[in-house]
Amino acid sequence: MSDVLDELMGLLDLEPIGMNRFRGRCQDLGFKNLFGGQVLGQALSAAMQTLPGDFHRDWLPHSLHAYFLRPGNVRDSLEFEVSAPRDGRSFANRQVIVSQLGKAVMSMICSFQRPEQGFEHQLNMPPAEGPEGVASQVELARQWRDCFPERLRPIYTADKPVEMRVVDPINIFSPEVRPPHKAVWMRSDDTLGDNIRHHTTLLAYASDFNLITTALLPHGVSVFQKEMQVASLDHSIWFHRPFRMDDWLLYSIDSPSASGGRGFCRGQVFSSNGELVASIAQEGLIRHCKPED
Repeated sequence: MSDVLDELMGLLDLEPIGMNRFRGRCQDLGFKNLFGGQVLGQALSAAMQTLPGDFHRDWLPHSLHAYFLRPGNVRDSLEFEVSAPRDGRSFANRQVIVSQLGKAVMSMICSFQRPEQGFEHQLNMPPAEGPEGVASQVELARQWRDCFPERLRPIYTADKPVEMRVVDPINIFSPEVRPPHKAVWMRSDDTLGDNIRHHTTLLAYASDFNLITTALLPHGVSVFQKEMQVASLDHSIWFHRPFRMDDWLLYSIDSPSASGGRGFCRGQVFSSNGELVASIAQEGLIRHCKPED
């Protein structure tokens, strides 16, 4: 496992500090506040560690629904408190409250199901170029290196634990008006083992990249413009089928609506052989703030 991937998986594993309580570190990704995907992955990890029996064999996550309550910072640790509303024969539910400096920053409820056979159908994977020949976001960042503030250059141009290749990317420093659609190929930058928790928490982490920014495309704006205030408000994931994060996955995203200072985005995640493995939805703040006189 590469150093950057090993560091991220360590970040997602968490430290037990009591009965159904965990502590997690934070990582500075160059954003103004704590990255929501990190908290999603860590909260799912905390919930999975409280399931009865062997969660590698007995349980699979099938959905999570999270609300981001306050912006977190990247300096102080997070605490995760897990409660168990129900442990049934087929389904188990967990609620996770994430706090920092004594204040809640995220609330999440998630559900797990024992493996079961049933009816099968799905939508077809949309056509998309790549991933071969498509530049990664790190490669693009290195091309635009001089456009980033000096403090952020090492962060944005460093190797990443999840490689992401956006088909037909925009210039984030000179955005143009486009339809609200985006296709992103993603996979871990090295092989993972067979631990289900590692693959599912890594997808939760990666799902927060590229999502809400799709709602900015029809308006020709970017998160790198000083007058833009962009933040995740809520986030939901439905896990449909088993997958591996060390194989290429296509993240097909659209934004059907923006109103009231909020943008709504949807994502479908497909394996390289066309299986729909997860669906994602998020609403986020996309506020244009007038510069102060």
